[in-house]
Amino acid sequence: MIPIRDTTPSRNVPVVNTALIGVNVLVFMYELTLGPDLERMLYIYGLVPARYTVDQLAAYFTFGQQAFSFLSFMFLHGGFLHLLGNMWSLYIFGDNVEDRLGPLRYLIFYLLCGLTSGLSHLMLNAHSNVPTIGASGAIAGVMGAYFLLFPNARILTLIPIFIFPWFVEIPAYFFLGLWFMLQFINAAGTHSAVGGVAWWAHVGGFVFGMIFLKLFLLLPSTGMTSRVRKATARRRTHRLQIVRPTAGQDDPNLYGTIVISPYEALVGTRKLVNVPAAGLQRRVLRVDVPPGTADGQVLRLKGMGKALPDGRRGDLLLKVVVQ
Repeated sequence: MIPIRDTTPSRNVPVVNTALIGVNVLVFMYELTLGPDLERMLYIYGLVPARYTVDQLAAYFTFGQQAFSFLSFMFLHGGFLHLLGNMWSLYIFGDNVEDRLGPLRYLIFYLLCGLTSGLSHLMLNAHSNVPTIGASGAIAGVMGAYFLLFPNARILTLIPIFIFPWFVEIPAYFFLGLWFMLQFINAAGTHSAVGGVAWWAHVGGFVFGMIFLKLFLLLPSTGMTSRVRKATARRRTHRLQIVRPTAGQDDPNLYGTIVISPYEALVGTRKLVNVPAAGLQRRVLRVDVPPGTADGQVLRLKGMGKALPDGRRGDLLLKVVVQ
């Protein structure tokens, strides 16, 4: 299952989430320049539990190096697919959590989730000499927060069946709950990082993410958060939108809504609209919204409605909502 996007739009541009993705990418690009020195870097700046529990190893590192590794390990990655998987998950789930917490609280929340995920791995793999790297523990904390904040959101998911893409919408509580159970099962079945995956870091990050969310929601937002939100308000809605059309019993047409911003209504925009095809399967259509579109205006997609007995098809009528 490959998550494509969620159905909960964020009201503000996720500046911190985007910056975190950028920093991870830049650090990975630097890793690519190291060549044979990369392993040494990963051992120094990754989280190696044995460095903290074996005196002979701990003697080779300063207190600053030992402390800094709890931060630096979450910005290192072992390969392009490792980076891509983590950053894509952060892109999907992080913007909504930042939207709810505000940028400053979200940054602290993210770093704390990464820190506690590392501690979880260290405590349960105390003598492992394998460097733990990656943002997955911190991102697991973000996913834990999303699990509590938006349980009824839908995750548009791609399930490849041979060469055919199959799009389904999965409730967030089911998608994330299943993800957590798989992490826990894998963690319980091993005593160390097998295959480079620190399962207990994922489990700890997810659990502490839920705990930290409850604590952070008790903190009042600052005046700086309000000012940043005014400056980062979105001018555009999400490019990929999900439509759940309705129709009358004898009406071949389907009816749905598409949401755009006032700026998009003024200058025009192009959206990808995901609509049902057969059963749970979905199809993606391209919709051009012309400049000067008014709230309540209807866009007609010919031939995208219900099939008629004579082989013809009705139309899909999308009502434009400007907000």
